[in-house]
Amino acid sequence: MIGYEKFEKSLKRLQEQNLYYQHLDEELPTNLKEAVIESVVQRFETCYDTLWKVLRRYLIEELGLVNPPNSPKPIFRLANENDLLASSVEQWFEYTQARINTSHDYDGEKAKACLELVPDFVGDAIALYKTMTGELWK
Repeated sequence: MIGYEKFEKSLKRLQEQNLYYQHLDEELPTNLKEAVIESVVQRFETCYDTLWKVLRRYLIEELGLVNPPNSPKPIFRLANENDLLASSVEQWFEYTQARINTSHDYDGEKAKACLELVPDFVGDAIALYKTMTGELWK
C-alpha cells in the first residue's frame, strides 16, 4: 500500500507557506522576508522530492511497472506516458531544473526563479495527488 501522508503534508505546508509569501507585507524587515522566501524554497524542495518518490511507488504498485528508474526525469516521462500529469512533461522538467538549481543557489537568483514556479507546481501537484489517490484535495 502506498502511503501518501508525507506527500500530502509536504504539499499542504508548501501551499500554506506560498500563500503567506504571496500576501507578504512589504513593510516587514528584510530578514523576515528572506526567511519566508527560504521557507517556501525549502518546502518546494521537500515537496518535490516526496512527490517524485511517491509517484515512482505508484508506477510500481498501481501500474505494475517493473524497475522504473530511480530519478525524477524518467519518472515524470513514465507518468506522462501513462496520462498521469495534468500539465506537460516539459513543465515537470522545469520543476526538476528548479529543484536542481535551488541546491546550488548562492546568490538568491535561482530561488526567485523557483518562487515564480511554485504556484503552478502546487496546482500540478494537487492534480497529481487527486489522480493517484482518487481523493479530493482538502
